[in-house]
Amino acid sequence: MAVPKNKHSQARRDKRRSNVWKLDAPALSICPNCGEYMAPHKVCSSCGVYNGRQVIAKED
Repeated sequence: MAVPKNKHSQARRDKRRSNVWKLDAPALSICPNCGEYMAPHKVCSSCGVYNGRQVIAKED
């Protein structure tokens, strides 16, 4: 089994790992009813509509 001859520094280790932990931006779509941003395949938090139906009664 291969063994490193010299120790790699913490900075070198962290540089290698830096791309693994990047967060992706959340996927957002626009609600066709009110125009607010919402998560796809979820009920719109501002108007309560999903798939063209009023699912949650929201007070204006």
